[in-house]
Amino acid sequence: MRVLATAGHVDHGKSALARALTGMEPDRFEEERRRGLTLDLGFVWTRLDGPDGLEGEHLALVDVPGHERFVATMLAGVGPVPAVLFVVAADQGWQEQSQEHLEILDALGVRHAVLAVTRSDLADPEPVRAEAVRRMAATSLGTVPSVAVSAVTGAGLDALRGELARLARALPVPPADADVRLWLDRAFTVRGHGTVVTGTLGAGTLRVGDRLVAGDGTDGLRVRGLQCLHEDRSAVGGVARVAVNVHGAPDGVLGRGQVLLTPDRWLLTGTTDVRVGGAPADELPRRITLHLGTAAVPVTVRPLGADTARLTLARRLPLRIGDRAVLREPGGSRTPCGVTVLDVRPPELNRRGAARARAAELAGMTGRPDGAAELRRRRLVRRAELLAMGARAPAPPVAGDWLADPEHWAALRGRLGTEVERYAARHPMDPGLPTEAARRLLGLPDRALVDALADHPGTVRLRRGQGRLHGPGNDGPTLPPPVRAAVDAVRRELERTPFRAPEADRLAELGLGRRELAAAVAAGALLRVGEGIVLLPGADARAAAVLRGLPQPFTLSEARKALDTTRRVAVPLLELLDGRGLTERVDDRHRRCRAGAGSGGGRESNPPARDPRAPRF
Repeated sequence: MRVLATAGHVDHGKSALARALTGMEPDRFEEERRRGLTLDLGFVWTRLDGPDGLEGEHLALVDVPGHERFVATMLAGVGPVPAVLFVVAADQGWQEQSQEHLEILDALGVRHAVLAVTRSDLADPEPVRAEAVRRMAATSLGTVPSVAVSAVTGAGLDALRGELARLARALPVPPADADVRLWLDRAFTVRGHGTVVTGTLGAGTLRVGDRLVAGDGTDGLRVRGLQCLHEDRSAVGGVARVAVNVHGAPDGVLGRGQVLLTPDRWLLTGTTDVRVGGAPADELPRRITLHLGTAAVPVTVRPLGADTARLTLARRLPLRIGDRAVLREPGGSRTPCGVTVLDVRPPELNRRGAARARAAELAGMTGRPDGAAELRRRRLVRRAELLAMGARAPAPPVAGDWLADPEHWAALRGRLGTEVERYAARHPMDPGLPTEAARRLLGLPDRALVDALADHPGTVRLRRGQGRLHGPGNDGPTLPPPVRAAVDAVRRELERTPFRAPEADRLAELGLGRRELAAAVAAGALLRVGEGIVLLPGADARAAAVLRGLPQPFTLSEARKALDTTRRVAVPLLELLDGRGLTERVDDRHRRCRAGAGSGGGRESNPPARDPRAPRF
């Protein structure tokens, strides 16, 4: 199917021409037919034929009103369609709404049209045709084919059908797998079926059973049924006029100006930066209406550069880079101007000079979706978000769904190594930089990016473990001389009485607080048995050897006496032995050494022979 919209001044014969071409009545309301004045959008269709046409394929016409009071309705009709049938009457010539409709088409960037000079039986069509072709040639439409016709006599209708067939052949075919964005122009209720909406599907495919979301964020919508030109369909691909029976829509949610979307593939934005065409940005009124698809949304304009501005929308819309829209004042006191969407996730402008810097950045944007350029600007962005902006991912993700600009990623790798070394120098007893701290220092949105940076082969060798990052040479803590001396004193005392851990007062006297003890344990100089209780490394294996000489099973009291220690130490030490598989409980009062659990049973009891990374004294 090919879809065109009509355009032109009121009472120039758009509806009569649509009727003559299709044999169908485009005016749906009795008042329209009685007054001979189109008040709302009409929809008719016919089949293409002729040697240059697409024989058997349908051509649908969206008939729009031409009266100045209904320009917003006209915009809703032409917004989603790729081509127009422009109508000018031979007996009236170029008129005010002819010009405004042309300006709207130019603002939207429409490039495909056929000119029909109607009522050629009432006046010479040639002067009007020449003027209309000249005016249209100065717009995005360029030089268009034209036909003089009469809906009354039928003169020129065959020639017009031929031109429409050639136009249809020239229209690009949109991708069938594109994300659906269906702008709605009608919504009504059918008894026994519920909500039905209609619109022009510009690209993509709708299928019965599809899940959709509405532009206001309403989800859980399901396509219950589809019709195309009054025929039931299981699937419809764009471009096409479709009627969709939607299940799950609350009353009043769907209507003209709303939109149905493929889930998780569109960004709803209330702020966008645009390039303005046809007028200097600083001459735009502060408040104006943005027309996109069938939506008409009030916006606030903040000029940034000579031809760029920031628009703040009264309600969020699903925008993509490169979208064309129209800014128009109600009443038509100003010429409508077109805008091209440059950025759908623009940065905030809070700092002094931010607006000027942003204007310079926008000046270099083309308005064409460019994944590499977007990635350079944003440095880091999720792949799904970039696709939702309308740009393709230029490279595979670096972590999860995250994309990174190569230059920025390389700089982050260097910064991470520097931060790890800086942290180790400032915290010699605790040299591992916490992953979360690294994330904050680098301004990263996700810890997974820190891990990916640390594992990258181009990064200075880093080791990850227990939520920390260690650089080469700083895998273990370095004990400052005072701490090293205090630990040596504890070790000497423990060599005399291996299971009599120093009391809290003794540790405080030596200056060994929680931080210093943790560093000594991490360095392998002491074994942590419990909170504030430390023994020599290997004390667990030695304790198991002593307990193995007791009659089995044994009690806590018997173990305490055999180890020559206190209950304060014996209780957590036995729990440590249980955890390492050296002992096991028999009942609430007794334990026994596990069979076959020697000094090497369970986890390692002694630290491995020190390598260059082990505690440095």
